[in-house]
Amino acid sequence: MITVKNNIFQGMIDILPLAISVVPWGILCGTISVDIGFNFWQAQAMSMFVFAGAAQLSAMALITSGAGLIPISSSVFAISSRHLLYCVDLRKDVHELPLKWRIPLAFFLTDEVYAITKSYIHKYDIFSPIYSLTAGIIFYLIWNLSTFAGIMLGQNINNIDKLGLDFAIVAVFIAITAPHLKNLPMLITALVSAISAIYFKSIYPDIYIVIAALIGMTAGYIASEIFE
Repeated sequence: MITVKNNIFQGMIDILPLAISVVPWGILCGTISVDIGFNFWQAQAMSMFVFAGAAQLSAMALITSGAGLIPISSSVFAISSRHLLYCVDLRKDVHELPLKWRIPLAFFLTDEVYAITKSYIHKYDIFSPIYSLTAGIIFYLIWNLSTFAGIMLGQNINNIDKLGLDFAIVAVFIAITAPHLKNLPMLITALVSAISAIYFKSIYPDIYIVIAALIGMTAGYIASEIFE
C-alpha cells in the first residue's frame, strides 16, 4: 500500500538526481544575474518567482543586449510554452483537485517534475499530488540554493560563466528525454526536433524551440501512422 509518507519520501528520492544535476545551471543563473547588474535581491527573486532556468538565461541575455520589454516577454513566453503541453497532459489527473492543490502543482511543474510524475503514473497507474508537490518543492529549494551560491560566487570570482556550466542544461534534458525514447516514432521526434532547433536557432532565435517542437511532433505523428 502506498501511503502519504511513502509518496513524500519517494518524491524526494526521485527528484534528487535531477535537482542536483541542475546545480551548475542555477549557479550560472546567479552569476550572470550579478554580471548584468542585478543586486542580490533582484537576482534571487528571479529564481524565486520566475523559476525557469532556460527562460531566465534567455531573459538575462536579452537584458544584456539592451532589448525592450516586449522582446524579453515574448522570448520567455516562447521558451516556457512547452509547459502548456505538460498542463494539458496532466489536466485529466488534476481537474478534480481543489484550487489550493492545483495552484502549487502548477507553479512547481518543471520539466524535471513532469518527467518523474509521468514515470510515477506509468508505474502505479495513479497520479499522486503529494508525490508531485514534494518533488517540486525539493527541486525549487535546490534551484534557489544554487542560485544563491552563484550570486555569492559571482560577487567574488571573475569569469565563472566561462567554466562551461551551461552544459548542465544539455545534460539534464538528455537525462529526461532518453529513457522515454522507446520506439521509432519517439526517436524520430527527438532527432527531428534537435536538427530543427539547430537549424532555426540562428534564423528565429526567440522562437526556434517552439518551431522545432512543432516540427518534431509533426514528424513523430507521421512516423506513428506509418510504423505503428
